[in-house]
Amino acid sequence: MGEDELTDIYRQEAEKSLESEAAKRIAEAADPVRDARLRATALKDLLESEDLVPAIIARLGIVRAALEGHGGGIQVNHASVDDNGVDLVLNLDGACIACGAAPGTLQGIQNDLLATGEVSRVQFSKSLLDTFDELGREFVLKHGNVTFV
Repeated sequence: MGEDELTDIYRQEAEKSLESEAAKRIAEAADPVRDARLRATALKDLLESEDLVPAIIARLGIVRAALEGHGGGIQVNHASVDDNGVDLVLNLDGACIACGAAPGTLQGIQNDLLATGEVSRVQFSKSLLDTFDELGREFVLKHGNVTFV
């Protein structure tokens, strides 16, 4: 077995373990009936509703476990509908502010929401950049694969 094959096996095992642990944590904290109702309702129909943030969170995958498990949250700074779906500008709050894992959290949120097919664009508030130290800000701008407005 080559080094690349071994690395791939370890990566797959770690990924399965992370997904399993995240699913357990989400199941402990989530209301599955409410989540199902929120996922069944189009985001575009919830733009003016207090259910928008819970509906966004209900659409997240394993990043949800990190977000909620560490006392973080999402704020919606802007939401509108264009020809391709819902356009969002999001912000983080709670413990997610200035967390060293925030760049990964941002990317996870973006990827999960874009994967729904309902969301055409996810951007993040540039005010988030002010919560990072210089190194964190430089890292998220260079490697975060997200857009700040």
